[in-house]
Amino acid sequence: MRFGMVTTFYPPFSYGGDATYVRNLARALVGQGHEVEVIASTDAYLVHSKDEDLADPTLDDGVKVHRLRHSAGVLAPLVSQQTGQAGLHAPALRAFFAKPFDVLHFHNISLMGGPGVVRMGQARARLLSLHDNWLICPTHVFWKNGSRVCDRRTCFTCSIRSGIPPQLWRYTSLRNRSLECLDRILAPSKFIADMHRANGVDAAISILPLFSSIVGPAEPALHPRRVLFVGRVTALKGIEMLVRVVAGMPDIELLVVGEGELRQSLTESYAEHPNIRFLGKLDQEQLAEHYAAAAALVLPTLVPENFPLAVVEAAACGTPSIVAGSPGGAAELVRNTGGGLLYNTEQELGDAIRRLVEDRPLRDALGASARASYEQRYTKERHMTAYLRQIGEILQDVR
Repeated sequence: MRFGMVTTFYPPFSYGGDATYVRNLARALVGQGHEVEVIASTDAYLVHSKDEDLADPTLDDGVKVHRLRHSAGVLAPLVSQQTGQAGLHAPALRAFFAKPFDVLHFHNISLMGGPGVVRMGQARARLLSLHDNWLICPTHVFWKNGSRVCDRRTCFTCSIRSGIPPQLWRYTSLRNRSLECLDRILAPSKFIADMHRANGVDAAISILPLFSSIVGPAEPALHPRRVLFVGRVTALKGIEMLVRVVAGMPDIELLVVGEGELRQSLTESYAEHPNIRFLGKLDQEQLAEHYAAAAALVLPTLVPENFPLAVVEAAACGTPSIVAGSPGGAAELVRNTGGGLLYNTEQELGDAIRRLVEDRPLRDALGASARASYEQRYTKERHMTAYLRQIGEILQDVR
């Protein structure tokens, strides 16, 4: 079959797990003999990144990738964000859709044209994956006024205070009219599906967890007093609280993997704490080694996570996770796998870290549970079987 993937971000011009998943899915489909084309926006990546000279690698992985670069630069994705339509991207998107696909799979398309884009192109099956909350939240992450977790919807003023121009299309029927063009919406967790239903998305949503392509090293070298953070180094990820907690534990090492606006300031602020190291972005092979070597992955995200792929990646390496016990996909994952600890306060976070560092049998038992659940639920093979089953059901109904 011929697959078209439409996504704002695609590696290396990407930030997080959604882009990693799209690439993994595209490669897995190619590996099964399908034809896959991806269209993504380099301009959108440059809205919040200064890596203009980042090389666009030509990879021999069988996936044909189209990169959107417009002469208007970052104005192009901003027009799409504001209008909910393809806007300046329309000619490039029409060219991409010129040859019909068997399957069109839309991902996070907020800066590719938003809901208007799902009405473009021709395909026998049309899917949308919910990687974050862009359909129901202007900030995508329920981070209110750029400073705290959302407690009630005041989207217009929140947009302004968050530095996001109000998106008028959100106050029209465009979203739900566009979703009617889809055959199926896929959600990686029950939490994100429920959030969308509660916020007015009445289209049918199926649960399809994501998968990890990371393979743990055959003989991991465990550093029992090391914990790991993987993600955007930004306020809503709770990184400030984590480094503050570990700074008071000089006998415990914290490795921070990822980039973000707080990396430089935190590196400078904690320069005199040799137990805290900021490593920047790493490739998947390096990540696997760090996951396997850590006593635990710690994700102290302040906003509700939808499906943190890092938890599954850690589980693939037999490493447990420590995540906030508040509602969200991270807590859902840990409860489903039995492969980690939950906390509710800063004190409890410190206690959980120390428990897994000092209680090796507990750490190993939770890691084994995480690994077993990964094998049962989150492998590439299981995901692809379920994914293609969803498509098969749609195509059967079309006949």
